[in-house]
Amino acid sequence: MAYVFSGVSVFGCLVTGFIFLIFITYRHTPIVKANNRNLSYVLLVFIILSFLSVFLFLGRPNDVTCRLRETSFGIFFSVAISSLLAKTVIVCVAFKSTKPGSPWRKWLSVKLPHTIVLLCSSLQVVLCVIWLSISPPFQDLDTQSYPDKIIIQCNEGSDICFYSMLGYMGLLAAVSFVLAFMVRTLPDSFNEAKYITFSMLLFCSVWISMIPAYLSTRGKYMVAVEIFAVIVSSAGLLACVFFPKCFIILFKSEMNKNTDLLRKRKE
Repeated sequence: MAYVFSGVSVFGCLVTGFIFLIFITYRHTPIVKANNRNLSYVLLVFIILSFLSVFLFLGRPNDVTCRLRETSFGIFFSVAISSLLAKTVIVCVAFKSTKPGSPWRKWLSVKLPHTIVLLCSSLQVVLCVIWLSISPPFQDLDTQSYPDKIIIQCNEGSDICFYSMLGYMGLLAAVSFVLAFMVRTLPDSFNEAKYITFSMLLFCSVWISMIPAYLSTRGKYMVAVEIFAVIVSSAGLLACVFFPKCFIILFKSEMNKNTDLLRKRKE
């Protein structure tokens, strides 16, 4: 099981790195610059980190790995979802600012998406710091689940902090989903909100189904449920947001031009 998860995680990192290379190579093309390419870079970096966090779940747990594994994926996904939320807000603000005399024009700046990402992810970091300060996760010996076995596992410490971390991550995903769903049909050739809608729908579905499965399992299967949720969520973000763009860049280069994008906007 560990070999399978390790292989999938490494493969996910390689695919994400390849997409990152494509975006850097074609960084001056319209489809890469759309919706702030810096946010795309941030999102790709934290998808890679999410795939790599799988290795914290493998092997014999100790106090250090327990604290890292339970907080790392929460922070990584919060930054990734905050980036998607910032992308969606840019679409909404850009559309509203096209009207003459619109007060939304003052919000069109480089600082807006960076502020959204920093603020939303900082709240998750604060939650994790409070968790680690009050009642951090630790190595636990389970002698109750199986009469002839001692299961070495991670105890979350404070269940309230653990579910608060998951709840905040879910709140970010829900807000991103609702906002992206609302602006998905705006007449903007740069609008990628429909892809964000699909990614957030998949993300929410995975983590909602993960909680009852997590609570009903023990030992290595509990860890496997967490790893599966992390891998599927990371792969979903990567596929829904970046695969359509990479397809256009590599196989439909005629669509990756300013003239084509402007023509679509007029239509």
